[in-house]
Amino acid sequence: MNNYEYIIASLPVLGKDAVGLDADALISGIRSRCTDADNALIDKLLDGFNPDKLDAAFYDEALKSSNHFLREFLRFDLQVRNTKVEYLNTVLERLDGLDIIPYEQEFTEKSRVMEILSGTDILKREKALDDLMWEKADSLILMDLFDIDVILAFIAKLKIADRWHKLDEGTGREMFRHLVNEIRNTR
Repeated sequence: MNNYEYIIASLPVLGKDAVGLDADALISGIRSRCTDADNALIDKLLDGFNPDKLDAAFYDEALKSSNHFLREFLRFDLQVRNTKVEYLNTVLERLDGLDIIPYEQEFTEKSRVMEILSGTDILKREKALDDLMWEKADSLILMDLFDIDVILAFIAKLKIADRWHKLDEGTGREMFRHLVNEIRNTR
């Protein structure tokens, strides 16, 4: 038995600047009212926000999911991440295709992602990419009202908002410098 209507009705209105929301507590509350099958989907979505788990095996499994939101959101995530790596490979004069997870489908938002990445402000670029992910989450539930996909979209957007709530400008710049240095050291 699902109680999506009650879960969704109890969720706060979420903006990109979700100040003061305790993401972990909200997710825990959602999970406590979901079935084991729904929690398995939530687990997979949350794994998509854990850099240590984002490998080819993760995406291969995610892209086979029978859940529409999970499959399409993580497909989009993979395409954005591959485009970021492609961009960094070019900027850092690394070999084409290095560190890209193979995926054959054309990415219709590639030019938009490349345009975002060509910006000079590191934090604005990251924010714009997160805005793109937020828009994708919204677009995937456009016709949904009371189902698990709406809950998954809420959690995805909550994780994006929580990231920015926890991140100050100095920390963001340091994280980016660390990422660039890691990539340079793998040449």
